[in-house]
Amino acid sequence: MRKSITMWTIQADTLQGNLRLAAKWLAALCFAVVLPHAYAVPSFARQTGLSCNVCHSNPPELTAFGRDFKLKGYVLTDMTAKDKVGNSKDLLLSKYIPVSAMIMISNTAIQATQPGSQNNTAGFPQQLSIFLAGAFASHFGGLAQFTYTHAQDHFGMDNTDLRYADQGKLAGKDFWYGVTLNNSPTVEDVWNSTPTWGFPWISTSSGVSPLASPVINGLLGQDVAGLGGYGMWDNHLYADFSLYRSEHAGGATPVTGTGFQYNIRDVAPYWRAAWQQTFGDNYLEVGTYGIGMNTYPNAVSGPLNRYVDPSFDFQYERPFGANLLDAHGTYIHESSSLAAGVAAGAASVRANHLNTLKLDSTYHWANKYSATGALFSTTGNRDPLLYAPAAVTGSANGDPDTSGFIAQAGYWPVQNIDITVAYTGYFKFNGASSNYDGANRNASDNNTVYMALWLNF
Repeated sequence: MRKSITMWTIQADTLQGNLRLAAKWLAALCFAVVLPHAYAVPSFARQTGLSCNVCHSNPPELTAFGRDFKLKGYVLTDMTAKDKVGNSKDLLLSKYIPVSAMIMISNTAIQATQPGSQNNTAGFPQQLSIFLAGAFASHFGGLAQFTYTHAQDHFGMDNTDLRYADQGKLAGKDFWYGVTLNNSPTVEDVWNSTPTWGFPWISTSSGVSPLASPVINGLLGQDVAGLGGYGMWDNHLYADFSLYRSEHAGGATPVTGTGFQYNIRDVAPYWRAAWQQTFGDNYLEVGTYGIGMNTYPNAVSGPLNRYVDPSFDFQYERPFGANLLDAHGTYIHESSSLAAGVAAGAASVRANHLNTLKLDSTYHWANKYSATGALFSTTGNRDPLLYAPAAVTGSANGDPDTSGFIAQAGYWPVQNIDITVAYTGYFKFNGASSNYDGANRNASDNNTVYMALWLNF
């Protein structure tokens, strides 16, 4: 459900004169799962003495320094504690407790009220998060988020990324490498073009969600445990490979899979490769990422569904004095073979596909104001069982096609307070522009105006 958080800054300390820049960013709840958002983490700022805009152009968007900070383990320096006679010890404790809090209060107005429901839905709070974020030891740091959501009315584990990082040489060039332990594919990424940390940074949890979305687009968030290794060579070439298993927070132990759509058989491999380059005042990253997964629906044995999600992304940045223009894009092609879905009567054909495209661009005025425009589109083959009719949420023609735009403005009176207004408009929803659900609801009826106050401490 979320896509949230990101880090506001970093940890500093110098003991041996050789300041090792380190790690980076932090993860956003992404709300993938419904709220793909991101939040800044002031405990990094308190520990390091650096302001939030050192790592973020607009949380959770990371600057070059923020990307380095996350990459290098959320650690700013290589510290070793010593006892009174100068012997090294295996304990490193910051004098600051690495805890932060975030609260988001919001209101969502939908163009046409859903039948039997109230319009102008308030979230008070929409979300409340506690973060444990900072350097835990030399070369080792992380971010762990615990979130209360208004809709679920309880706290739960949110985006979490723990990592160890170190530096060496490879072919005579600097090489940073590390290990990540996390609970959502793409939460470990250092760019804002992949699903967990991509736009929209914050969004409503009260709108109508389209039927179809690729697995890599947040559907496994907080439902898996993953371990992987990554490296950055010569500050240009980045690669990451991780393996994920289902863990089902709130489910039975041992895992039975009951009530969960995705139960990974063995492991699901996740891959990531990217190249970053600066030329003049311009910065560009281009890359690929994806996941492959065999899964049992609602069980841990029986017929399988298979998903393969090769994806491509880019990120562009250009400063104009104190201002900044950036742009992000991602394209996901999902191929699925739904043997289990056909056997259970949940799909009419085995071979299905989805294509998802997202583009966004933001102009930042001196860390105070921002304006963003975004386009999104998902297309796929028709399947009247997989995309079944239902009032408001269904598809009358079995078509998953959805497209639209987002216009968003943000104001940061200070760096830990954000006021956001966003308008989401749909050209097409669940396969049609008009009467998409067979109950006379139009795509534009789901247009929303979203207002949010986001506080971080």
